[in-house]
Amino acid sequence: MTTATTPGQGPLTGVRVLELAGIGPGPFAAMLLADLGADVVRVDRPGGPGLAIDPAYDVTNRNKRSVVVDLKAPDGAARVLDLAARADILVEGYRPGVAERLGVGPEACHARNAGLVYGRMTGWGQEGPLARRAGHDIAYIALTGTLGMIGDPGQPPAVPANLLGDYAGGSLYLVVGVLAALHHARATGVGQVVDAAIVDGTSHLAAMIHGMVAAGGWQDRRGANLLDGGCPYYGTYETADGRYMAVGALEPQFYDEFVRVLGIPEHAEARKDWTRWGELREAVAARFKSRTRDEWTAAFDGTDACVAPVLSLTEAPHHPHLAARGTFTDHGGLTQPAPAPRFSATPTTVRSGPAQPGADTEDVARDWDVPDLSKDVNR
Repeated sequence: MTTATTPGQGPLTGVRVLELAGIGPGPFAAMLLADLGADVVRVDRPGGPGLAIDPAYDVTNRNKRSVVVDLKAPDGAARVLDLAARADILVEGYRPGVAERLGVGPEACHARNAGLVYGRMTGWGQEGPLARRAGHDIAYIALTGTLGMIGDPGQPPAVPANLLGDYAGGSLYLVVGVLAALHHARATGVGQVVDAAIVDGTSHLAAMIHGMVAAGGWQDRRGANLLDGGCPYYGTYETADGRYMAVGALEPQFYDEFVRVLGIPEHAEARKDWTRWGELREAVAARFKSRTRDEWTAAFDGTDACVAPVLSLTEAPHHPHLAARGTFTDHGGLTQPAPAPRFSATPTTVRSGPAQPGADTEDVARDWDVPDLSKDVNR
């Protein structure tokens, strides 16, 4: 087991992770590993890549250290292989075949470190007709059927930012995969390649719904089901001030509380009668339009009606519940989500802000015992 020499917190303290720089789901996965305490070293390339923002604001690079290596330079691959020889996990998000062409593919890395877990993050996966095609979150989730589930009937599917594909179906599955493979490697000494494809992970997220379709309990179209907005007591409604409330009063006891607080007791029996759902939706919508979001928030406060205000990203950190839990934290002037989940014995924290490209090369060269790495510092 390797041990990081930088101060660490969290259950992955002592785990070394090498991240080959990219954008999107790979960096987010590496951030999660870093949040959990791993010593994550990000190998940035000269001049990029990165988000179209100042690197100082790229929260996905928090809790990491950065070195700059030009993989296209004659000795670039050797520097990365030196680091891979001392790592437990490697994360890369290139198109299939690129890492091999650069000299840092799984075969080259395993020749130096047989126990290395080599995590590969792609949209289409390492094989299949589309494997070498370009793509983004929206295309990946489109093919899985999940994008087609989201939105109002008769309208184009709603785009869920890049949360469903890149991060839920991609990053989180990569993290699960590399940690499972790390457990195996530590028991056997044998590393392996983890092929995390967004199309696979996003399809997997819909496992319950595929079962419901097979059982006849879910219609394969938008806005026609219990959990996709088709049900009038599971959805969102506009308020008098143009804001929204979210309703999830599925169970009978929650529904009864919902219609009581909303002031439509005459619709108490409409929950079980789908032929009345149209009139129920109209009644609910009319009531919510009669008051502001904050007024309805106050009305439902302290109830079990399963109703909540729809907050913006900048409003969320100030909600009393999230503030009390410390769901968001401020570090270096940046308000950002705190590490999750939480651990009783090995608490996590934001230890450092976004890593600046190349800022830690000399420290990593020393800590990971890769003296040749520092030769790249002044290039």
